[in-house]
Amino acid sequence: MPLPEALRERTQEIIGAPLEGAAPLSGGCVGEVYGAHAGGREYVVKVETPATDLLETEGRMLRHLAERSPLPAPDPLHFEPGLLVMPRIEGDHHFGPAAEEHAADLFAALHTEPAPHFGFEYDTVIGGLPQPNPRYERWADFFAEARLLEMAGQARTAGRLDDALYGRIERFATDAADWFPEPEHPALLHGDAWDNNILAAGDRITGFIDPALYWGHPEVELAFTTMFRTFSDRFYARYGEQRPIEPEFFEVRRPLYNLYPLLVHVRLFGGPYRSSVENTLKRFGY
Repeated sequence: MPLPEALRERTQEIIGAPLEGAAPLSGGCVGEVYGAHAGGREYVVKVETPATDLLETEGRMLRHLAERSPLPAPDPLHFEPGLLVMPRIEGDHHFGPAAEEHAADLFAALHTEPAPHFGFEYDTVIGGLPQPNPRYERWADFFAEARLLEMAGQARTAGRLDDALYGRIERFATDAADWFPEPEHPALLHGDAWDNNILAAGDRITGFIDPALYWGHPEVELAFTTMFRTFSDRFYARYGEQRPIEPEFFEVRRPLYNLYPLLVHVRLFGGPYRSSVENTLKRFGY
């Protein structure tokens, strides 16, 4: 589908130069994505019709990363309901050993700076789904209520999760403090760190895209990277040199933290992800 003429004109106004070309790109959970060329530079234009505030929220998150974090991220030229325009970052989703170590350095730096509380400055999105970020002082309470029960509730409302499985999640959430220790401090998390949302060129990570920002426990970010095997053991070894990975993370907390992205996928796709949630709960006695 070509870029609609009205949005083409709006994009030209934002860039300040005529578009010399605009072609659809793959990817993106919200609307259509286009690669555009203007004034000797490359851009990405994301469009959602009818317009909601999803792309505006994505733009706010990217700007937060670009201006207030150590992660490289495209700083949007403009964002509004239904439209996001940003520079295109060169790179692909393949990470060699040096790029993995660079990614570990970046995440360690991101997770080192303390945040004021769990939650965030505003509600964000993950995979195009609402991700509320109320203020919490205790990590286990935040993860249980604002992540597990929130997303399980969204999945149940959408008819993707039955009452019986929701009840098992509810029972586990009641015991969350027994499973999830409090971190040294809340930290900023990218929130959706898998290979399609990370770009690399050669030995360097060039950009992080499609964030789902919030302030949380760094362990949940590390767990997310294992769900689709984004990195090899080299990444975790390098990260651990800078921020030690606590005992029982990989064996116990990693699969429990990944209940959240699994529930996101249950809400979006249903199917085998529901079985994965059931299996994890059964493994830990729920």
